[in-house]
Amino acid sequence: MRLNSPQINLITRACMKASRSLIRDFGEIENLQVSTKGPGDFVSSADKRTEKILIDELQKAHPDYGIVSEEAGIINKSNKVNRWIIDPIDGTMNFLNGIPQFAISIGYEENNEIKCGVIFNPIMNEMFCAEKGNGAYLNNSRIRVSNKKNFGDALIVTGGPKGISKIKDKIFSEYVNVSKNVSNVRKLGSAALDMAYVACGRFDGYWQRELNYWDVAAGIIIIKEAGGFVDFFEEDTKYPLKKNVLATNSNIHKELGDLINKKDIE
Repeated sequence: MRLNSPQINLITRACMKASRSLIRDFGEIENLQVSTKGPGDFVSSADKRTEKILIDELQKAHPDYGIVSEEAGIINKSNKVNRWIIDPIDGTMNFLNGIPQFAISIGYEENNEIKCGVIFNPIMNEMFCAEKGNGAYLNNSRIRVSNKKNFGDALIVTGGPKGISKIKDKIFSEYVNVSKNVSNVRKLGSAALDMAYVACGRFDGYWQRELNYWDVAAGIIIIKEAGGFVDFFEEDTKYPLKKNVLATNSNIHKELGDLINKKDIE
């Protein structure tokens, strides 16, 4: 792989190590001990085990770096300059139902900017990587966003709402609105992979509300390095880790933004 910075190498090794037990757990899905965090939001023993392996590997190399992770929360809070943003299993509901559409997602943030990231689907053995200025890759091949310009022909992906969402009607109305104006809209259940698929041209655009930063951190740099655009909209300053995301191949960015009633997308 041409991306060989220390950070990329470290993230890749951590993903590969964590994926071994994750693949085993996925093969024995019916035996997993599942605990409920809330309606529509489940976490398994596999989720926690994967996160521990990732954090242990990253901390061996950089014990002082900050970590923002779904289960562990924020580690080394005082270090806001260098941070790992981790989602051990993005697409947990898919995982728990035996659907192989989930991924480990890790982004490296420096001075509030994502510098590199990896999204790894261990079942499909697809590793999406990117580093600022060095392009985006799927395994060993360079990837680019699609070049589709006709919005009516676009294939769009989205997700949500969760069962506990208080804005379901708004999300559903956006879905209907977009569906009427594009070729088709898909919902596959993993925000990280949705963004990776935009980066490699499988989808032309993606939007979703009520995400967490760890869902999308790695996807931000992968899409940008693949030639796409990523925007956050209607941000709530009280909850900086909550995100509403719009990501496209750049050609259809304005059209998709207009359809989801953005206030601050140019």
